[in-house]
Amino acid sequence: MIVFDPLWETMKKKNVSQYKLIKEYGFSTGQLDRLRKGANVNLHTINSLCEALDCDITDVIAYKK
Repeated sequence: MIVFDPLWETMKKKNVSQYKLIKEYGFSTGQLDRLRKGANVNLHTINSLCEALDCDITDVIAYKK
């Protein structure tokens, strides 16, 4: 199962709020809601998160059995 737990830690470390993702980086509230709920998101969203947070994909998602 893919989880987004690393995303919230990365955002905290980089001092980036959900509000900032929406206002400064153009993320929709729907995208963030899907991330919070662990729902499906596309690779474009993951790529955009990595670019906005200047991080690697492992700083955004993890696989848990």
